[in-house]
Order: sequence, then C-alpha cells, then structure tokens
Amino acid sequence: MVEITHKNRSLRIAIAQAVVQVSKQETIDAVVNKTVPKGDVFEMAKTAGLFAVKKTSDIIPDCHPLPVEYTKVNYRIEALKIFIEIEVKSIYRTGVEVEAMHGASVIALTMYDMLKPIDKGIEIQNIRLIEKKGGKSDWKDKFPKGLKATVVVCSDTISQGVKEDKAGLAIIEKLKACDVEVKEYLIVPDEIDAIRKILMKQTKEKIDLLIYTGGTGLSVRDVTPEAIQPLLDREIPGIAEAMRNYGQERTPLSMLSRSLAGVKENTLVLALPGSTKGASESMEAIFPSVLHLYKIFKGVQHD
Repeated sequence: MVEITHKNRSLRIAIAQAVVQVSKQETIDAVVNKTVPKGDVFEMAKTAGLFAVKKTSDIIPDCHPLPVEYTKVNYRIEALKIFIEIEVKSIYRTGVEVEAMHGASVIALTMYDMLKPIDKGIEIQNIRLIEKKGGKSDWKDKFPKGLKATVVVCSDTISQGVKEDKAGLAIIEKLKACDVEVKEYLIVPDEIDAIRKILMKQTKEKIDLLIYTGGTGLSVRDVTPEAIQPLLDREIPGIAEAMRNYGQERTPLSMLSRSLAGVKENTLVLALPGSTKGASESMEAIFPSVLHLYKIFKGVQHD
C-alpha cells in the first residue's frame, strides 16, 4: 500500500452517488410501498452499504484500513430513477472516497438483486464521487503567492565544515514544494549573538519566513530558543505543539525538543530540530496550513 505515515490525521469527508434506473412505474411503487417480495429495498440496501463501507479495505487491495466514524445514506426518486447518495466521514491520514463509492456501488447492486425478480430492465448508472474534503488538497491554491524565506542552520560542527548539513536542505525542499522562494541559506555556529543578528537583519529586510534548524535540544550549546524568544513580538505555541505532537506519534524523544514559533513584525520565525528527520517531520506537521498566517496578516480569514 501507499506510504501514508507522513500525513497528518484530519477530518476526511466523501459523498458518492449511484443511480438505479428501473423500467416501469410498478417497480418504483413496490419499492415505496415496501411490497417487493425480497423485503424492504431501501433498508436492506442501506444495511449492505454500511457493511461495504467498513469492509472496503478487505476488497480493494490498495485501500488502507481506517476508522469509519460516520456513514449516512439518502435516497431520492425522480421518475424511474432511484438516486443513492452516501456520505462517509473519518478522522484519519487518507481520504474516504473509495469507501463512499464502494458503499454506493453495493447499495445499487443490492437494489438490483432485490428488484430483478419483478423487473428485468434494471440498470445501474453513474457511480461517481460528488464531493471530497480533508487533507492537504483542501489548502491548494489558498495561500498568498510570492512568499520568501530564509533558512538558517545553527550548528558548530557544520559551520566548521566537520559535518554536512542535511536538515536545512530538507527544509528548503519542502518550502519549494509549497511554492515558497528561498532567498538565503545560511550556516552559523551555536552562538546567541550570531543567531540574533540574522533575525534582526531578516526582519528589517521584511523576509516573510525565517526558519532556524538546530540548537533546540538540551545540550549546553543548544541556545537557539534562548536567542530567538526575547526578540519575538508574540509566540505561537500551537505551531510548536503541532510539531511535537506529530513527532510524538513517531518517537517519544520528540518531547525533548524545544521547538519554537512566533512572529517578529510580519515575519514568521520558526526554530526546528537540527536532525534531518526532526526537521523534515516538523515541516510535514505544519506545512502548508501554517501559511494561512499571511492571510491573517493581510486581514483575510479562511473560508
């Protein structure tokens, strides 16, 4: 199956539709009046659909098992057509589109099976996805364009050329994927004055996003939070909490991170872990939704 462990859990919603067309009004009347020999068509088909939604991963090889936390089935009759609409919700890392369409399909097939003794001209039509919500696709094209960032690696060993940087490059890769232009890529030792000097210079130049990586641990030389925090206008605790929570699902050691987030004027300042994995996971945890901040700066709220 496709790798999804890097994704955040979020509310996923999908609505699917199927259409069953019968060949005569008598069939519709039998369904409505509950006189079909095999039983109550709407209730039996609904029950089959609920089972189908929950069993989707057992039938479709590449579908992930997931918690189905809500399913609703609605019917609508227009002339000789029965419209089936099914809504599925889950809080998970992947969407529920296939679950909804599988449910709609099985409801339609159950109707076909129950009605075929009294109507030989039944057709199943137009099984399709009507709507999906949840996940990062919801945020696509909803953020300001033209944002510029500076990435700063805080490390004694990397600044001395003893060690190669990977965390900063991983951050840059993620920024580019979010259409954020990286203006500068800097490496400094774990020194409070050096770290602060960059922050003051970058905010003066009105950079949109300033990301530090490294120096957020608990060793004697880890001073990035101490350097940054006093210069911030306001902290944003939720961003750091989101990064640690995301990391905590992957390793208990993330609780030792002192990642920090805040704003200086209209610059978002982030301090991320210095390990490649820690930096990458922190970026996955908050991007691209953190970019909504720039709409707030401009007085525009999310729909």
